[in-house]
Amino acid sequence: MSRGREIERKILRLLHGGKTRSHLTEIHGHFLRHGLQQSNQILAHFVSVCASLRRVPYATRLFAHTHNPNILLFNAIIKAHSLHPPFHASFSFFSLMKTRAISPDEYTLAPLFKSASNLRYYVLGGCVHAHVVRLGFTRHASVRVAALEVYASCERMGDASKVFDEMRDPDVVVWNLMIRGFCKMGDLETGMKVFGQMKERTVVSWNLMMSCLAKNNKEEKALELFNEMLEQGFEPDDASLVTVLPVCARLGAVDIGEWIHSYANSKGFLQDTINVGNSLVDFYCKCGNLQAAWSIFNDMASKNVVSWNAMISGLAYNGEGEVGVNLFEEMVHGGFEPNDSTFVGVLACCAHVGLVDRGRDLFASMSVKFKVSPKLEHYGCVVDLLGRCGHVREARDLITSMPLKPTAALWGALLSACRTYGDREIAENAAKELVRLEPWNSGNYVLLSNVYAEEGRWDEVEKVRVLMRGGGVKKVPGQSATG
Repeated sequence: MSRGREIERKILRLLHGGKTRSHLTEIHGHFLRHGLQQSNQILAHFVSVCASLRRVPYATRLFAHTHNPNILLFNAIIKAHSLHPPFHASFSFFSLMKTRAISPDEYTLAPLFKSASNLRYYVLGGCVHAHVVRLGFTRHASVRVAALEVYASCERMGDASKVFDEMRDPDVVVWNLMIRGFCKMGDLETGMKVFGQMKERTVVSWNLMMSCLAKNNKEEKALELFNEMLEQGFEPDDASLVTVLPVCARLGAVDIGEWIHSYANSKGFLQDTINVGNSLVDFYCKCGNLQAAWSIFNDMASKNVVSWNAMISGLAYNGEGEVGVNLFEEMVHGGFEPNDSTFVGVLACCAHVGLVDRGRDLFASMSVKFKVSPKLEHYGCVVDLLGRCGHVREARDLITSMPLKPTAALWGALLSACRTYGDREIAENAAKELVRLEPWNSGNYVLLSNVYAEEGRWDEVEKVRVLMRGGGVKKVPGQSATG
């Protein structure tokens, strides 16, 4: 074996060795010293390893200094950019490849489909598909799967179905792509039909279908599918449990949730998978079993911000606001960075037990101390807090001064507080804003009419009725305007 060949093999062993592959700069220096900087084989492997280590910019710089890249190296750099942003760079390298008069192969085109899929741009996918047909690569399975993926991800299920129908024996990955595509575009019926036609399923197939059903408010069907999965002998994985537990909480299926808890414990998911523990904390909180939630939370081997958020929000949900605020303090002192959801939970804690001063302080600290910009949900929590405690004008001032456009929910919360504490002027203003924001909602006209009726302003009541009729708004049966 020649000395050069021996060095190449050593470099390849370094690139693919479990302990050495991350030492990119050292490996790079090694093949530079031996004059292998123009070896397309070495460079292609180096680029692939860069991509697996998320060091694509390094790979791009390396490629830029290569004088005569071949198809092997072009394929490697195109694939690298199909896996990590900016995804459009794949097409730039493809264009460069064509200017060098290098013909693509199936290993070039499949990653281009992947880039188009990541960009959610089916027109690009269609252009790549045209290349595939013209070059005669339609028989390659990897290319067909990639084409189907881009059409499914862009909700072009007609095109995806054409590719699917041309496949002789599509594997389970392809079936799953079809299910996801139909469900993503809201066609659950066809998604379920495709699922039912599968000859072989994996746990991923079941999880995908259950998740699609749950996201589309088909909780009963999702739970039915979970039971069917168990009956057919499939063992749920952590993703199955994380999908089904929120369904159990919404349906009040406590017995199934408790069975999942026992199953997760026996399979070691509680020790190994944070998401399962988080989902169980959320489940028990929503079912009102704080003792079980606390037990799981405290026993978790490791926690992330979602763990703390689930427990803090669960305490708010169950009226234990002061405990929730204390837990927030413990979280911060423990070195966890609160996020948007954390503040929704802790501000809700304040609102539920009337901790006005603490709520004000927490809201002020969001952007100043924790660099979290308040969103509508946070303003809604503070308006709710102020309104519940009778600080109606402060709540109104917060709404009118906020940098975001107030929603009907905010004005509705303020109106509710006004009617509780008798501030007619602000109530009128809030009701008018509701009508302006939702002119189609008959309930808003009724609320405004009732505000006027409570003050005996019957001429204004009549004006509201005229305005309502003029706008073609019909009162929903069961609603009533006094007077």
